[in-house]
Amino acid sequence: MKIKVTSIYVDDQAKALNFYTGVLGFAKKSDFSNGPYRWLTVASPEEPNGTELQLALNNNPAARAYQQAIFQQNQPAAMFFTDDVKGDYERIKSRGAEFTMPPTDVTGSTIAMLKDTCGNLIQLTQLARWQS
Repeated sequence: MKIKVTSIYVDDQAKALNFYTGVLGFAKKSDFSNGPYRWLTVASPEEPNGTELQLALNNNPAARAYQQAIFQQNQPAAMFFTDDVKGDYERIKSRGAEFTMPPTDVTGSTIAMLKDTCGNLIQLTQLARWQS
């Protein structure tokens, strides 16, 4: 069994596509509409056939309530792993992203947190390299 698609709720799909591709550097994978419904996914350019992230519109009241609640609790809606959190922090910040936490060492990793402009917090994580 594999995870092929996971979703994140966004308040504006066009703005989300711009952020996830133009700021974070993901690639658009799927984009098609059926009436008012739009299926929109992005993927990592490092794994173009890997897991896709669906940018799902939060037009369902339950989805909107969930998105707002985790944002207000300062919880990330998604976590992306990197081998260079400080380099990604500088690159993403130079593209206009608003970070709520710069790269910070925590137990076992270094993390940074940013707003995705669409109602979510995103965590960047670099796992610590343990030396034996």
